[in-house]
Amino acid sequence: MKEAITNLVNQTILEKVFPGCVIGVVNVGGKRQVLPFGDFTYEPDAQKVTADTIYDTASLTKAIPTASLALMLIDQGKLNITDKLIDYIPEFSNSDREHVLIKHLLTYTLDGYGLASLKQKTASELFSALLTHDFEKRPGTVFKYTNIPAALLGLVIEKITVSTLDKLADENFFIPLGMSRTTFYPERFPLEEIVPTEIDDWRGLVHGIVHDESAYIFKKEGKIVGHAGVFSTAGDILSFLEMLLNEGTFNGRKYFSKEIVSLMETNQIAELNDFTGLGWELNQPRYLGNNGTEKTFAKTGFTGTLCVCDIKRGVAYVILSNRIYPKRPVDSVAINTFRAKLGEIILV
Repeated sequence: MKEAITNLVNQTILEKVFPGCVIGVVNVGGKRQVLPFGDFTYEPDAQKVTADTIYDTASLTKAIPTASLALMLIDQGKLNITDKLIDYIPEFSNSDREHVLIKHLLTYTLDGYGLASLKQKTASELFSALLTHDFEKRPGTVFKYTNIPAALLGLVIEKITVSTLDKLADENFFIPLGMSRTTFYPERFPLEEIVPTEIDDWRGLVHGIVHDESAYIFKKEGKIVGHAGVFSTAGDILSFLEMLLNEGTFNGRKYFSKEIVSLMETNQIAELNDFTGLGWELNQPRYLGNNGTEKTFAKTGFTGTLCVCDIKRGVAYVILSNRIYPKRPVDSVAINTFRAKLGEIILV
């Protein structure tokens, strides 16, 4: 497997899909491989990627930790998927306020909109839009992937716990799982340990700060959000995935019941002729390849990241890359082609 992965990644670097990446694979018994490739950037004197290199995980944040914290609360009986959003966030006041359920947030069945399109707004203006912007279709009638559900879910989690997402993530997952290089605060680490993400027209070099535009605006004003912002390493993500492979248990500590883990890998939107678990996507051949199953759950990130868990096979893996450096490509075809090919090597 290592040789096949190496050949695939080296060819992908030659094609300039990304300047470097880290691939991590773990099995249910805890055996793992962490394979670094390439460089931080395309410059001739660029720094080499190592196993401990830190990447902006982008939307992996939606699953690790945001959806996971919500599922933890469901496990504890403090939240239910049939609860209304306004039970926790009564300020939510769009025309569908009576119909948005926690399940809609965990399955991305809200007809949302792109928060990044509002990047010229202040944090308070973004927050107002989040609470008031109308949907074009009724909640639960369409699967549509946007930042809105995870952003709202983060507010619910904070309301129930009377805490903040960063503290909750540290206390419940990152610290006990030994994820010492995973944080919402990359500024805690030397910049040379973090890959640059993009050079954009709005901020210049995006390096050591969250790439997602709306998360960046909120972070500048001291607010951590549920849809983006976590920086991590492949090894740290593997520890979280190993816990899921073991149906919620890691090093003798129970993080989830088996029933909750089962909901992650069970389709929740069959009536829409689509696939998603609670907090995770399911059965997505465009980036998993042809060897995934209806129980293979995963999450992608815009920066070029992916984590995948297949409990039946007893294997999980992660890709961390900065595929949008120096400029984001016009589509995700190249990175998804790579992701799919990698999936067909690992998911056997």
